Amino acid sequence: QCSHVLSQDPFSLRRLLKQTAPFSILWTLTNYLYFMGLKKISTTDASALFCCNKAFVFLLSWIVLKDRFMGVRIVAAILSISGIVLIASVDGFRRDSIVGVALVVASASTSALYKVLFKLLLGRVSCREVALFLTALGAFNLLFLSWVAVILYVTRVEHWPPARDVPWEQLCGLAALLLVFNAVINCGATVTFPVLVSLGAFLSIPVNAVTDVYCGTMPGLGDVRLVALLVLCLAFLLLLLPEEWDSIALDLLTKIRGKTAKGELGPRSAESSSPVGVRIRATGVGSLVTSLRSS
Repeated sequence: QCSHVLSQDPFSLRRLLKQTAPFSILWTLTNYLYFMGLKKISTTDASALFCCNKAFVFLLSWIVLKDRFMGVRIVAAILSISGIVLIASVDGFRRDSIVGVALVVASASTSALYKVLFKLLLGRVSCREVALFLTALGAFNLLFLSWVAVILYVTRVEHWPPARDVPWEQLCGLAALLLVFNAVINCGATVTFPVLVSLGAFLSIPVNAVTDVYCGTMPGLGDVRLVALLVLCLAFLLLLLPEEWDSIALDLLTKIRGKTAKGELGPRSAESSSPVGVRIRATGVGSLVTSLRSS
C-alpha cells in the first residue's frame, strides 16, 4: 500500500535503487562527515555548527522549492555564517579547528540537501511510508555502501583494530540511538509540529556544553565561544519563525495598543460622565454664549 512513496510506476528493484540511492549517499555523508568533525572539535561546537543546516535548508528551499522569501531568515543565515567564523576563531584558526569546522558544516550542508530533496521528490508522507522508506535506505546501505568501509580498509585509508579491541557496547548503543533518531526525526514531523522536532537540535547545545565541561574535554566556554554559541542559537531561533510571523506580530501589537488606548480613555470617559464633568461643560457653554452676546 505504501510502495508508491518509492515509485509512482510499477514496483521494481531498479526503481527502488534509483529512488533510494541519492538519499542513502547523502545520509551516509552526513553521518560520516559529522563523526570525522568530532575528531577535530568538541561536541558543543559540532552541535552548534550543525544547527546551521536550518539556514541551508531555507536557502535551498528558496532556490529549488521556490518558497517565500523572508528577510528575517536572510538575517539568520548571515548570523549563522558569523557564528561559523567565530567558532573557527576560538582556537586561533588552527588547522585542526578549521578542518573540523569545515567537516561539520559540510555535514550540515548534506543534511539540508537531503531534507530539501525529500520534500521535492516525496512531499508529505505518513509514518508507514516513512518506515518503508527507511527500510529501503537501510537495505541499500547494507548491500552497497557497506563495501565503502572495505575499500577504505584495503586502500589503507582507515585502519580496523582487532575484534577484541572494538568497543562493541558503545557501537551497539550508538546504532540504537541512531535508529531512534532517524525514526523520531522522520516520523515526528508527520505526527507533531516540525518546530518541536527541530528544538531537539537546539537543546543539544547546552546539554553538550555542560557534558564537555563536566567531563573535562573542554576547559571552559570562554568569551568568544560563548558569543559564537549565542549567535548560532539566535540564528536557529529566527529560522523557526513561521512564514506569517510578521502579520501575527502586527495583530498582536494592534491588540496591545487597543487595550492600552481603552485603558487611557477609561478614566477620561468616566470623568466626563460624572456630574462634575457635566457642570464643567455647562459652565463652558454658558461662558461661550455670554461672550457671543457681548460681542
